Amino acid sequence: MLGNETGWLLWSVTAALGLSAMLLASRLAYDVVRIAGAVVLVCLGARMVRQARLGSFAGPGSGEAAEEPGPSWWRGYRLGLLTNLANPKAAVFAISFLPQFVPAGAPVPAVLLLLALISTLIDLAWYVVIVFLITWAHRFFQRAAIRRRMEYLAGTVLIGLALRLAAEAR
Repeated sequence: MLGNETGWLLWSVTAALGLSAMLLASRLAYDVVRIAGAVVLVCLGARMVRQARLGSFAGPGSGEAAEEPGPSWWRGYRLGLLTNLANPKAAVFAISFLPQFVPAGAPVPAVLLLLALISTLIDLAWYVVIVFLITWAHRFFQRAAIRRRMEYLAGTVLIGLALRLAAEAR
C-alpha cells in the first residue's frame, strides 16, 4: 500500500513538473514503460507459479507451517512501488485527472503538487481502513470455531450439490 501510494505520488509530482507528459507525447516512452510493466507482471506471475510448484507456501487449513516468513515490509514496499511505477496508465491518469481540478489563474505546479499530496493522503486513509478490515476478517476466520462452522457449511453445500447432480435428469 505504501509503495503503491509512493508510486502514485511520484507520478503525480512528475505530472506537476511536466515530465510525465512525455508519455502522452512519445509513443516510444509509453511503450518502454508499458513493456517494463509487462516484465514486472511476468516476473511476479512466474514467481507465484514457482512457489506453487515447489509448495513453498502453506495455505490456511493446510495443517502445515509456512516454510518461510511472509514478505518483509521493505520488500512489500518495493513491490508496490515498482508495480505502480511500471504502470504507464498511472502516469497518464495523473496527467489527465489532476489538472482538471486546478482553478483558473492558480499556479499550476503548486496546485498539482497539493492535489497530489491530498489524493495520496485520501488513498492512504482508505487503504488503512481496508487493511484493518481484511486483518480483522482474517483473524475472525482463523478462529477454530469459525473455521469449523465454515467447513461444516461448505461440506453441506457440496453434499447438497452432489445430491442435486445425482437426482438431475438429462
